[in-house]
Amino acid sequence: MDGAIVIGGDSRGLGIARSLGRRGIPVWLIDEGDYRVARHSRYVQRSFPWPDRDEAEQAMFLVGIAENHGLRRWTLFPTSDETSALVARHHAALAERFALTTPPWAQTRLAYDKRLTYELAGEVGVAAPWTHYPASRAELANLDVEFPCILKPTAKAGLNRFTHDKAWPVGSRGELLARYEEACSMVAPEQVMVQEMIPGGGEAQFSFGAACLDGRPIGSIVARRSRQYPVTFGHSSSFVETVDAPEVERDARRLLEAIGYSGPVEVEFKRDPRSGKYKVLDVNPRLWTWFTLGARAGVDFPYLGFQIARGKRPTEARARPGVRWVRMGTDVLAAGAEIRRGRLSPVAYARSLRAPVQFAVFAADDPRPLASTVPSLVWRMLRRAPALLRGRR
Repeated sequence: MDGAIVIGGDSRGLGIARSLGRRGIPVWLIDEGDYRVARHSRYVQRSFPWPDRDEAEQAMFLVGIAENHGLRRWTLFPTSDETSALVARHHAALAERFALTTPPWAQTRLAYDKRLTYELAGEVGVAAPWTHYPASRAELANLDVEFPCILKPTAKAGLNRFTHDKAWPVGSRGELLARYEEACSMVAPEQVMVQEMIPGGGEAQFSFGAACLDGRPIGSIVARRSRQYPVTFGHSSSFVETVDAPEVERDARRLLEAIGYSGPVEVEFKRDPRSGKYKVLDVNPRLWTWFTLGARAGVDFPYLGFQIARGKRPTEARARPGVRWVRMGTDVLAAGAEIRRGRLSPVAYARSLRAPVQFAVFAADDPRPLASTVPSLVWRMLRRAPALLRGRR
């Protein structure tokens, strides 16, 4: 039976394994990343470590997996920006062995490189934050920018403090120059951009997720990413809920059609309270952190991606509003921070977790992944307890 190979051991890899495994589709895992929870799933039949080599050697490793284990035409799911870019750049060689959920580099690069994303958004009439790409410190010193603003990488090429943090807020010219020099010590200057800081928290963060075929969403979802952790420029969402947001859907569809995108993809927006416009921030060329919310709301994105990659045309589907997703391990911390700031009450927090709700890791039919995370979760809670108590006092 044809199966799937998932590159990535975090909750995204876990969600893919569960989606396909419950349908009787064999799933093998290539265990990449620091948060390795997927390997404990009952739906992962076999796992391999991801080699710490250069990109060309990693691509040949994937080819070898297919050739040595008789996995030709299995479907390949990368789960991070880096592995998605790798698959896209080596698309021709990998497409000879696998069914791919990632389009070729000509399309993927328009999502991967934010410079190209914002340029395309301007061409098709989708709003974006003002953004500058200074070539040097001297050029940056002469830029006319409004504070506060943010420094942000144009692409997540390699993992370091700058790419891991997603964005650095700066409040003055001196801080901007100092942080720019710090960023340039980790990435090339052309990979650093200065961007408008849009005010607002989770109530202003929206996403359109889809499984596309030639730029047309076959399955789609619109959601508000209400809480994230850390609260400011969080590494990932901790609480998400499906909503109706026609402007978000309209602009995301316009952008994906212009790219001609095929496969799973997420388009992130933030609503600017000063103008009321939804401004595009990122296009993620892969399944996103909270995609398992889709199945709870009526759209199973990994299975749709599996079908599209194998040349099938599934029935179109849209997620229904009013369904929630939560990653409890970080959401209790995010909610605690919001409660201390007076922006969320304990009653409102409890109400936000009412059914229907999809948990990021817990599943009654697959309990071992959650059990594997309990020790680290308890340690994280204990480590933060003194600060939480000080905040309450």
